[in-house]
Amino acid sequence: MHEHDHTWITTPVTADILRGALDLEHTAHGVLPHRLPARARAQCADGQLAMAESQPSGVRLVFRTRATAVELDTLPTKRVYAGAPPRPDGVYDLLVDGRPAGRGTVAGGNTLLIDMSGGTFENRPGPAGTLRFTGLPGHDKTVEIWLPHDETTELVALRTDAPVEPATGPRRGVWLHHGSSISHGSDTGSPTTTWPARAAALGGVELINLGLGGGALLDPFTARAMRDTPADLLSVKLGINLVNTDLMRLRAFTPAVHGFLDTIREGHPTAPLLVVSPLLCPLHEHTPGPSVLDPGSLATGVLRFRAAGDPAERAAGKLTLTVIRDELSRIVRQRAADDPNLHHLDGRDLYGEADFAELPLPDGLHPDAAAHRRIGERFAAHAFTKGGPLAPPPA
Repeated sequence: MHEHDHTWITTPVTADILRGALDLEHTAHGVLPHRLPARARAQCADGQLAMAESQPSGVRLVFRTRATAVELDTLPTKRVYAGAPPRPDGVYDLLVDGRPAGRGTVAGGNTLLIDMSGGTFENRPGPAGTLRFTGLPGHDKTVEIWLPHDETTELVALRTDAPVEPATGPRRGVWLHHGSSISHGSDTGSPTTTWPARAAALGGVELINLGLGGGALLDPFTARAMRDTPADLLSVKLGINLVNTDLMRLRAFTPAVHGFLDTIREGHPTAPLLVVSPLLCPLHEHTPGPSVLDPGSLATGVLRFRAAGDPAERAAGKLTLTVIRDELSRIVRQRAADDPNLHHLDGRDLYGEADFAELPLPDGLHPDAAAHRRIGERFAAHAFTKGGPLAPPPA
């Protein structure tokens, strides 16, 4: 039983108080936010993508209330990697009227055992837990609870000590972004410190983050999800996952990019659309994939990756980051002749040689929290400021 049980009001978690999810699955415990719609999920048999899209990067509860205490029961799914030290619990960020006001975790939950060497996944069920914030100001305010960006989270119950209603107010531009694990949040510490969340806060826009760890692979179902999602501003960051997975060669890459952009344009014919090429990643600048885990790094708890391709294979059309950057630049230049709202950004303007020297990639692939902050600030300055390619329409 809770203290002062009679004061608690339970509010169902429904789409009108949830932002950043494209679908809500009703489960035996509550609701599970998804970042890809059911039709897209049905078209993919990739366990990595299924895990990534169910991790609620950018998904947050947003509501108005006078409540001074808020409780959220959730059922997290914790990832455990065979042979590696345990991962920290996923972090929830609390914002009150847009300002950081607390941070918490939920223990327990389901466990997903992942053997990276064998590529196997095993689920073990566990109990739900409670996130609790108290001492909030008693006036009418907007409360946001950002869910852990890298931990699948079923929402079981929301309790407050005052009524809750959906947040209204001036409509802000909706920014729909798609990218890889770096856009998903990779090695940053909390959901509001991923680079897209940081950029959205600085740009004054509403984020829908389709950054999918390992999943920025020009999948047609992802393009259709973007096509069908209402948005004012769009961006796609493409390249690193195609090298990681060694999925396609240049002959397939070029028409796949055109098809991806064509599909997005079917739903958003004139919206500003920014194509971002890969950040600097010395591992794969000139060496094709796949990226493979250095097995000796597992036991240390500091994962390291290496490039398993051969630079000589570029002649046969294998993709490297330099090949992809050149081709994305060429494709956007060609298309922009008929599409004045299509723009290009070289990812090295967000994270380049000088940044790598100062803030190296800890595992060879992913930026750390300090680099996420820098990337988010640079993206916002480039894209969202007046005259930028994604400058929000005047209110």
